[in-house]
Amino acid sequence: MKPAFPALDHCRWRRAALILLVLALVTGSLSFPAAAAAPASGVNLTIDGRKVTSTPAPFIENGRTLVPVRLISEELGATVAWNPDARTVDISRGDRHVLMRIDNRLVDLPADQVTVSDVPPRIYSDRTFVPVRLLATALGVSVDWDGTSKTVIVSSQGPVQGAPVRAVSIAAVRAGQTISEPVTLQLSLAGDASAEPGSAGAALPGAAEVRWQLLDPSSGRGPVIARGSSLTAAYSLLPDPFYAGPRVLAVGVYDKNGSFLAGDAVPVIVAPVPRVALAGVTEGQTVTGPVRLGAADLNFQTVSLEYTVTDPATGETETLTSSGDPQGQWTWTPGTADNGTRSLQVKAYDREGRAYSSQPVTVTVAAQPWIALTGVRAGSTINHPVTLGVSANFPIAWMQYILRDLATGAERVLYQPAGGAESYRWFPGPDRTGRYEILAAAGDASGKLYVTDPVAVTVDGSARVLLQTIGPDQVLHGNVSLRAVSNVPLSRMQFELVNPQTGAARAIAGGADPLATYTWTPAGPDDGNWQIRAVGTTAGGARLAGEAVPVRIHSGTIYGPKPVMEKSLFQGFASDLARKTMARTGMSAALQVAQAILESGWGQSSPVDKYTGMMSYNLFGIKGTGPAGSVTSNTWEEYNGVTYYIDDAFRAYHNASESWDDHAQLLLTKSWYGPFRDVMYDSTQGAWALRRCGYATDSKYPVRLIDIINRYGLYHLDEVGI
Repeated sequence: MKPAFPALDHCRWRRAALILLVLALVTGSLSFPAAAAAPASGVNLTIDGRKVTSTPAPFIENGRTLVPVRLISEELGATVAWNPDARTVDISRGDRHVLMRIDNRLVDLPADQVTVSDVPPRIYSDRTFVPVRLLATALGVSVDWDGTSKTVIVSSQGPVQGAPVRAVSIAAVRAGQTISEPVTLQLSLAGDASAEPGSAGAALPGAAEVRWQLLDPSSGRGPVIARGSSLTAAYSLLPDPFYAGPRVLAVGVYDKNGSFLAGDAVPVIVAPVPRVALAGVTEGQTVTGPVRLGAADLNFQTVSLEYTVTDPATGETETLTSSGDPQGQWTWTPGTADNGTRSLQVKAYDREGRAYSSQPVTVTVAAQPWIALTGVRAGSTINHPVTLGVSANFPIAWMQYILRDLATGAERVLYQPAGGAESYRWFPGPDRTGRYEILAAAGDASGKLYVTDPVAVTVDGSARVLLQTIGPDQVLHGNVSLRAVSNVPLSRMQFELVNPQTGAARAIAGGADPLATYTWTPAGPDDGNWQIRAVGTTAGGARLAGEAVPVRIHSGTIYGPKPVMEKSLFQGFASDLARKTMARTGMSAALQVAQAILESGWGQSSPVDKYTGMMSYNLFGIKGTGPAGSVTSNTWEEYNGVTYYIDDAFRAYHNASESWDDHAQLLLTKSWYGPFRDVMYDSTQGAWALRRCGYATDSKYPVRLIDIINRYGLYHLDEVGI
């Protein structure tokens, strides 16, 4: 659900313009030696010639003197209103009016103006302190500094000093502008714009990063919408319907330690008019094969794309994909059933699930029928079971798999399904040893025949028995299913447990049915490393032994994943860690929490050592060795066409916080996550970038993350003050 922001006080924004006030609030000529945010000993304060004392006393922060707002304001006849819920200070003196936010540099001015203060108001010893230059200018009084006596001199009779030129200001976007299309964001610099950032000649020596934000005018908080290391680069604001309405566009320049150097802000109205067009095909085009579809002219923040194809004659619509990457493409391969007139369309979804459709593009599909054999590669040697199949773009009424002997040219049908397309598992025996071509023939409903290109293979039909239910290095526990397959007729099947050191073997299961599945339950004395093999008896009574597969037997307790904490506590715990990581790195906190929720099942499924029960505190399933070593848990493998679990090492941590930091370090340092780091401040763009960088193979992984973020309001974690 979209957050409900308090209504913007437009009346206050339309009060009489105070041009000098607008210019004077960013920086002031009154500056002092830098000091920590603590009471500055020896700093005095006079107002209209009267020495004013306060407890606590004024103090210096980042070269600016902060004074107690209520004392100074009331001494000058101003009124101060404190809102403890919003943590705002509203100061009025005559027709002058200013709103300041605690620990936030955004300041509301008269005449619908806003600005950014270099030092935010603070609460110290239960008193609200504001920069004296900011307060004096807001109240329309003069301020001066006597260095000899270390005195701040405030006068209600003197003129308000003009402020020096700002170090940075927002260019190209004007106050009150309506933003309905993508906007280019750039800074105007007071210094040498051509100088290298951070150099002595630069506008802001030490500048290392630019952050653009879109703030809620009521709270002064909002997401980072662009960031980078160049002061002179052009950035982009892509309007998001989720943040439609009155907003404040703000920019801050920071040093390498994240300390604020300068900034600016302007009020704007975000009013996207979403638009999307289908790319990859043109109106009236004849489509004969695969086409790459995409979205063009996207002018708003998009969560996902959906491609559809419609038959205008019947009105029937097919969804090609409902989780398309907004920056990616989707390949549509039309079949013969699509031949004729078709209408293609793309829908773009915003984060609230609203769909915006492109204009339909009408094409003529003239797909030529094709068919291809799958399951084998040209030039391969077949000495194990293979699953033959076909891929075709027409409805198959009947089909055959055909084997062609390259030595004689003779053909024989390997398999013919009763009807339609069907795969065939083939394990050739000794009578098939040789060189062959494999092909498939199929017919459509009209009786027309289609034949695949032949695939040349070599068949090694040596008599074999292969285990089907267990694989190399599998850990056996409890009841074990045993089944084998052979490429020769057998009269009996037996399974043996083999000592890998001595070669001694004993029968553990078997029977007269060579195709049956048998069950064996290992006991405590069997614990350790063994081999298991299948041994068949041929029709002639010969013994046919299969490969001895290494396994480990463990009859003791097997431990499964455990929670790192109560589920009800996990979101708060993860949110605290995510905020700290975002403050340090800029990575979206919402995205971090969503990943942790998805990967760990709300902290309820952390790998433990399956043999000892040792907790890993691994929230993201990262393999390898961590600060606390590793734990042994399950991972998937495949053997003889069967998927099974084997042991693998997963990183272990002393606590969940270590796991969190390690995951962030992985994303921040590995070279292949570079594209993610470019957009990691934005949860939507970051989710899709993770998928493109190979973090997950699930095509819906980004959509799942974004759904978690929206469902649980995690986007609030990315809304911060300037």
